[in-house]
Amino acid sequence: MIAEIAARVRENIQKVVVGKGEVINLALVAILCEGHILIEDVPGTGKTVLARSIAASLGCTFCRIQFTPDLLPSDVTGINYFNQKTQEFVFRPGPVMSQVVLADEINRATPRTQSAMLEAMQEQQITVDGVTYFLPRPFLVMATQNPIELEGTFPLPEAQVDRFLIKLPIGYPTEKEEHDILLRFEREDPLEGLSSVITPDELVAIQRQVREVRVEESVRGYIVDVVRATRSHKDVQLGASPRGTLSLYKCAQALAAIRGRKYVLPDDVKLLAPYVLTHRILISPATRLRGRRLADVLMDVIETVPVPVERL
Repeated sequence: MIAEIAARVRENIQKVVVGKGEVINLALVAILCEGHILIEDVPGTGKTVLARSIAASLGCTFCRIQFTPDLLPSDVTGINYFNQKTQEFVFRPGPVMSQVVLADEINRATPRTQSAMLEAMQEQQITVDGVTYFLPRPFLVMATQNPIELEGTFPLPEAQVDRFLIKLPIGYPTEKEEHDILLRFEREDPLEGLSSVITPDELVAIQRQVREVRVEESVRGYIVDVVRATRSHKDVQLGASPRGTLSLYKCAQALAAIRGRKYVLPDDVKLLAPYVLTHRILISPATRLRGRRLADVLMDVIETVPVPVERL
C-alpha cells in the first residue's frame, strides 16, 4: 500500500519536475520519516519547484520564507499584537505554521533567526512570549542554500544542520531532460494545475505504518557499525551522532516501504548513508588540504564495514 501511494505521489510530482526520480524518492523517504530536507545546489536547478510540487501533491498548506540578513525571528514564528477592538493581545501566526515550509537560502539569515527554526524542526512547536503553539501535522521543512555564493551568508551551526534528516543535491538535468523542460513549460506552468493525490491525514497514517517495517538484528547492527565507524576513521574530526544512527534506521525503513518490502536490506542502508550522514560529519583540516571530500571519506567507511549476509 505504501509503495502504491509513493508511486502515485512520485508520478504526480514528475508532472512538473522533469526526471530526478532518485531525488524525489529520497524526499519521499524524509516525508515518511517526518524528517526535514536540506537542499544544497546552485540557483535555477528546481529547488523551489520541487518543494511546491511536493506540497501540492500532498494536499498540504505551503509557505515560502525568503531568508535575508534583516529577517527577524518573529517574522518566522509570528507575533502577539494588540487588537484595539477587543482590547486584548491576539496571536498572529507566522509562516512556519504551514505544513510544508520552504526556507529559501536559509544561510542568509542571522544565527538568531536561524535558531528560531530549531524548536519548530525538532519539537514541532513554537514558543512566543512564553506561550507554546503546536505546529500542524504533517510538518516538513525544506531548506535551500547556495554552495557557491558565500558572501553575506551565515554558515548553519552544527546543531541546526543535524536537525535535517537528509541533505540532497538536485544536480543539472541531462540534455534530453533539458529539452523536456522547455517543452513542458513552453505554453503554461504545469504547477498551476497540479492537484493532490493524497490527503494530509492519509500521509500521517502511512507515516505510522512505516515504523512497522522489520529490521533484523544483523541489519540493525550494520547500521550501528557504519555510524560508529565514522567516529574512528583517521580522516574524520567529528563523527555522526546517535541522532544520525536513528535517522539512518528510520530512513532505511521508509525506503524499504517505498520499494514494496516489509523488511530492510543492507543495500538500503548503503544507498542512504551518503545522504543521511555526510552533513553530520566533519573531516580534519589535514584531510581537506589533501583534497579529499566528505563523500570520499564516507565511501571509505562504508567499504570497510562488513556487510551482513544471510546464513544458509
